[in-house]
Amino acid sequence: MTTTPQAARRASPRSRRPATRTAPNPAAGLLPEAEPVRLLNPDGTLLPSRADYPEPPVEALREMYRRMVVGRRFDAQATALTKQGRLAVYPSSRGQEACQVGGVLALRDDDWVFPTYRESMALTARGIDPVEVLTLLRGDWHCGYDPAARRTAPQCTPLATQCVHAAGLAYGESYQGRDTVALVYIGDGATSEGDFHEGVNFAAVFKAPVVYFVQNNRYAISVPLSRQTAAPSLAYKGVGYGIPSEQVDGNDPMAVLAVLTRAVAHARAGKGPFLVEAHTYRMEPHTNADDASRYRDADEVEAWRERDPLTRLETYLRGREALDDAAVADIAEQAETYAAQLRDRMNSQPTVDPLSLFEHVYAEPTAQLVEQREQVRAELDAAAEGDA
Repeated sequence: MTTTPQAARRASPRSRRPATRTAPNPAAGLLPEAEPVRLLNPDGTLLPSRADYPEPPVEALREMYRRMVVGRRFDAQATALTKQGRLAVYPSSRGQEACQVGGVLALRDDDWVFPTYRESMALTARGIDPVEVLTLLRGDWHCGYDPAARRTAPQCTPLATQCVHAAGLAYGESYQGRDTVALVYIGDGATSEGDFHEGVNFAAVFKAPVVYFVQNNRYAISVPLSRQTAAPSLAYKGVGYGIPSEQVDGNDPMAVLAVLTRAVAHARAGKGPFLVEAHTYRMEPHTNADDASRYRDADEVEAWRERDPLTRLETYLRGREALDDAAVADIAEQAETYAAQLRDRMNSQPTVDPLSLFEHVYAEPTAQLVEQREQVRAELDAAAEGDA
């Protein structure tokens, strides 16, 4: 058979095209799991173990349970204080106990926390005096505790501004050779704010050791998640900034602690920020001034009540014989004592000095501030002489 020149060229090895190489996937290692990470079933039974998210030590889980019980009782007492007029407003975090406590337990004492207005439970779980925590909501001071001493930024009312603050602090710590990690609590609504995007982008570019912890409790006040984003989940926002992300069952305390522990380790190792989205639910209204029945129905709330993180962890710990009736009763008594002491202390009126308005405005008071302070002092002295 005669071979044509065209066929010979096609058969020649020298004319063959090189095999096309598979292009690298730029999202490899960045995308979260398709489903939220879960280590405990809703009934408290253990799921098969995972190498990527090992089960935390049982001692850590027992301490997590204790802080969650005390935190829930604190939350209930703070809600009651608003009804008594002792607090101007209170944003409850009931139902989010696993997230509130898990974030704190994943950190070292010298790490930083950047909270929102809803993180009162997290701050008390970190050991901050509950009266100092509630000072903002009482209306006495913008922040009742020393942020530098407690390594905890003031509770943030404007949405997402703490995302930028955390990125700057974490970068500064890293620049000075310290392995400090900053954990930022934010809600799902905050991910729609410009400060969220600016903070995450800065942290990603400069590899700042920040963990952005989104508590997706389904509603930004009254706006449902479907009106917040079209993304498969909020965790997918991380890939746009080149940072790894994960989503976790926020009502599974074991999974929350495991995922956050890995995220914190990632940031501390100098690998840059990490984004975690916890799927959870706030059982109470946005604040005591909110009527949640206007935008969600009772069946939805009841369905989430059955996924109670406290019940889930207690069932697991009882199964491991790390808790029994006596231990549960003892922890409940600790929580009641904590609430009673808070109630007694909040029932006494604080002594307010009007001149304290001028403290902590600047490190060195300006001439104008000094003048204003002296004007107020003169008015107070005149009022005192009139009363005499």
